[in-house]
Amino acid sequence: MKRSISSIFAISAAVVLTISSCTGRSFNISGAITEAKDSVLYLENMSLSGPVAIDSVKLSESGTFSFSHQAPAAPEFYRLRIAGQIINIAVDSTEQIEVKAQYPTMSAVYDVSGSDECAKIKELALHQMDLQRQVDAIISAPDLGIDAVRDSVQRVTEAYKEGVKNQYIFAQPMRAYAYYALFQTVRLGQMESLIFNPRSNEQDVKVFAAVATSWDTYYPEAERGKNLHNIAIEGMKNIRILQQQQLSSIDPNLVNVSNVIDINLPDNKGQLRRLTELNGKVVLLDFHVFASEGSTARIMQLRDIYNKFHAQGLEIYQVSLDPDEHFWKTQTAALPWICVRDERGAQSDYIVSYNIQSIPTFFLMGRNSDLYKRDAQIKDLEAEIRSLL
Repeated sequence: MKRSISSIFAISAAVVLTISSCTGRSFNISGAITEAKDSVLYLENMSLSGPVAIDSVKLSESGTFSFSHQAPAAPEFYRLRIAGQIINIAVDSTEQIEVKAQYPTMSAVYDVSGSDECAKIKELALHQMDLQRQVDAIISAPDLGIDAVRDSVQRVTEAYKEGVKNQYIFAQPMRAYAYYALFQTVRLGQMESLIFNPRSNEQDVKVFAAVATSWDTYYPEAERGKNLHNIAIEGMKNIRILQQQQLSSIDPNLVNVSNVIDINLPDNKGQLRRLTELNGKVVLLDFHVFASEGSTARIMQLRDIYNKFHAQGLEIYQVSLDPDEHFWKTQTAALPWICVRDERGAQSDYIVSYNIQSIPTFFLMGRNSDLYKRDAQIKDLEAEIRSLL
C-alpha cells in the first residue's frame, strides 16, 4: 500500500480544512440529480479529519432534493455525493444554491446557480480535470523517457499554476474559491500530490501566504486562515533548511556523468554499497518500508522478478526507510539482493533528490546507470526489464 511522504499536505482537491460556527442563520442547497432513483445523496462537510455527513436523502424518480443547514461565520466547504460522484460546494453566506445534474456524470457535468463561489469552483474543477488528462497522456506516451516525461509534466503543471494564480487566487485571495484552489491535486500514476506545493516550493509558499494574509483581514477568527499561516510558516522553514543544505553540502561526487544521483549507504551486513557500483547492470532501484502494510507480498513479487532476471544482468538495490534497524536486518537477512538502509527515514535527502512522494516507489535504470522509468510510467515491469537486458 502506498503511503504519502507528505501526507500532512497531500489533501484531495475537495478535502480542505474546516471551521464551523453557529450564526443563527442558515443556507439552503436544493435541486435535482436525475437518473439516480433510490440512490442516497449525501451533504457532507469537509472537516479536518475528512468528510462529515450533515444530511442525506434517498432520491425519487425526479431526483429532487433540498438541504438546509446553519450558515458558517466564514467561508466553508461542503460536497454533494452519490457513491464516488462528487460536486463541491462553497458557502459564505445565507445562500440559496441550486444544483442540477445527472448521475453518474455529476462530478464533471452539472449546473449551479445562486453562488458565484460555487460557479468558480466548478470552473477550477473542470480546469483540474483537463490538467489531469494532459498529465495522463504524457505519462502513457510510449516514446517518452523519464526525463522527457518529467519535463513535460512540469511544463503543463506550471502553466496551469500560472493561470490559476492570476485568474483566481491573486485576483480575489479572500474568496473561498481561492482557498479551494490551493488544495487541488494532480495524480501521477498512483501518486497524488498538491499542485501548489507548500512544503518546498518557495513561490507556492508565497501563494499560500497571500491567501492567509487576506483571510486574516476578512475573517480574522477563521481557523482556515490560521491553518494557512501554519502551512506557510512550515514551508518557509523547510525552504530555509533546503537552501542551507544546498549551499553547504553540494558534493559533485554525488552526481555521475549520467546525472544519476549516487546513493552510498550501509547494507544489512554493515558494508557501504554505492548505487553507481552497479554500472553495467540493469538496476531496479527500490525505496521500501518493511514495517508497512503489504510489505511481505511486495517482497515476494520482487523475489520472483529477481529470480527470473538476475542471471541475465538484473540487480535490485533496495533502500529501506525503516526506523528500527534490528527489525530491518531481521526482515532482509535472507534476501539475495542489495539491501541498504537510510537511518534518517522519512527525512532522507534521497526522498527529495529522487522526488519521491509515496512509499513504496521504484525506478528502472539502464546498464549505463541512466534513469529509464519510474513505477508510475510502467505498465508491464517484466517487459520493461527485458527491453533493457
